[in-house]
Amino acid sequence: MADKNNVWVFVQQDDGRIVDVSLELVCKARELANRLKVGVNAVLMGESMKDEAAKLLPYRCDEVFVVEDPRLKNYQPVPYTKVMVDLIKKYEPQIVLYGATIVGRDLGPRVASNLKVGLTADCTDLQIGDHVIKDKTWTNILYQIRPAFGGNIIATIVSPEKKPQMATVREGVMKLAPLAKDAKGKVTQIEFNLCSEDFPTEILKRVREMKRVNLKGARIIVSGGMGVGTRENFKLIADLAHVLGGEVGASRAAVDAGFIPKDHQVGQTGTTVRPNLYIACGISGSIQHRAGMAESGKIIAINTDPDAPIFQIAHYGIVGEIADVIPKIIKAFKAKI
Repeated sequence: MADKNNVWVFVQQDDGRIVDVSLELVCKARELANRLKVGVNAVLMGESMKDEAAKLLPYRCDEVFVVEDPRLKNYQPVPYTKVMVDLIKKYEPQIVLYGATIVGRDLGPRVASNLKVGLTADCTDLQIGDHVIKDKTWTNILYQIRPAFGGNIIATIVSPEKKPQMATVREGVMKLAPLAKDAKGKVTQIEFNLCSEDFPTEILKRVREMKRVNLKGARIIVSGGMGVGTRENFKLIADLAHVLGGEVGASRAAVDAGFIPKDHQVGQTGTTVRPNLYIACGISGSIQHRAGMAESGKIIAINTDPDAPIFQIAHYGIVGEIADVIPKIIKAFKAKI
């Protein structure tokens, strides 16, 4: 049986496969738990999930609670909420984390409302620290860190008075830890009696649209910003990405201007990426954009403004017009292949 005050992760599965953000959260939970000197537990619901649950153990998860029911194969708000609330009440964790996915953003608030506890949405970092209000001090509480006011500031939010402290966390912002070869965790089957009344809705059909871009998995990303100028000029970005075998990214300003769909957005309000090579074209380098790509292996910046903030983090900088620079890069690269 799990101890009280552990760090928990709701593990989301899609078509019987654990989604990446849940693995990222287990790794972060391990880091937080080590600081608190407690264990890490995960909750996984679905149909025939024992084998998939075992994949969490090498990420240093101490115990995975598996609730299996054919009716839980696809996410449904009412039964998923009931399972999470009952397990939290029984085991009393001090922290519960959810991925900031469509599922996590729906489930987290429902659980928080039922338990009457706080929830911080779309966190980009989590830390452990102390907090003082007047003459009262809380030690070892969760710092829930997220962008606020459109990403113009970074807010640190605490909810120390009630447990569990809960947060949804954006995909891609937490690093995966190396797998542990000597993992000693365990998978525990939880028998949970769900009645027909717990399923007030029925899923008749699922319609899925394939992603047009995979920024998280890309080794090379060529991104364009407002400096690209027009939607038509974004063809230069696509041409360079195609030649290099990479994906096309964009700043929020370029997306808001209608140059390219939001799926391509990199930054605090888009996708956090860590490619081997990131080429920023016509991107000034606001703090919101840099937060989503600053950990790239190598960064090349192309901009007409030599004082653009993007040059502060770029390994290589090119001052010039995109229309002149990109064709020369393409020509030079083709000459060597």
